[in-house]
Amino acid sequence: MKFHQKPWTYVELVELKVSDLEQSLKFYEEVIGFRVLDKQANKIWLTADGQTALLSIEQPDNVEPKLPKTTGLYHFALLLPSREDLGAVLRFFAENGIRIGAGDHLVSEALYLNDPDGNGIEIYSDRPDSGWKWDNEFVAMDTLAINAQDILAAGAGTEWKGLPSGTVMGHIHLQVVDIEEAKEFYELLGFEVVTPYPGALFMSTGKYHHHIGLNTWAGAGAKPATEEMTGLEAFNIIYPSIQERDSAITNLRKKNISVLEENDIFYTKDPSENKIKMIVK
Repeated sequence: MKFHQKPWTYVELVELKVSDLEQSLKFYEEVIGFRVLDKQANKIWLTADGQTALLSIEQPDNVEPKLPKTTGLYHFALLLPSREDLGAVLRFFAENGIRIGAGDHLVSEALYLNDPDGNGIEIYSDRPDSGWKWDNEFVAMDTLAINAQDILAAGAGTEWKGLPSGTVMGHIHLQVVDIEEAKEFYELLGFEVVTPYPGALFMSTGKYHHHIGLNTWAGAGAKPATEEMTGLEAFNIIYPSIQERDSAITNLRKKNISVLEENDIFYTKDPSENKIKMIVK
């Protein structure tokens, strides 16, 4: 998982608002394979390794369903340590009748499903980056049918016991109002474009295939979700040093983009009102 540690900038904790906390917890434990790391009255932090929170779920007061054609989360993506792990989870889904989508993206192989509130989830494994095809600064990506039997065969000797401890938050994919506006914002945070795609854009640090995905598939000019709606509350961007985080903050403030600080955590919002916590780790 060399793209999800120093010296790179990457995504880690994704925070969700849900309509029924216990229903969501049951799903994330029994279907996705998370374990509880910490629990409060209306918020639960979930982990794969027993130490790092990758996802939190919270049931706000007066919560409302997210409306279609709004900005926010398209999906968050859990990166498994190996293709064998992907084969094990695919077998688990098949044996338990869990409906999924899937895609071969050339750089990775992925499974897709939704949580009870319709929040998108990707579970994937990367192909070795030595085999990724680059055309100057752009990496080749596509969406093709997976070879399910080959993936299942790879995982034949691996028992699925929930998310492996080496699982990380591979990327987050967001619905935004305007692609160009979003691109310019995330460039200020230190990310660079690695793949243009119809109606979408993928950005990363360290020449990963993407840490951030952006799309206007909900419709260009879509309205931001309200605070009361289920879906994305915030996500963490992890910087390798105070200097790199402060450089990103300076970039934002030069463009008159608000950055707030609370309890030593810096917050900002992208142009589509997606909330970001800027963390040094």
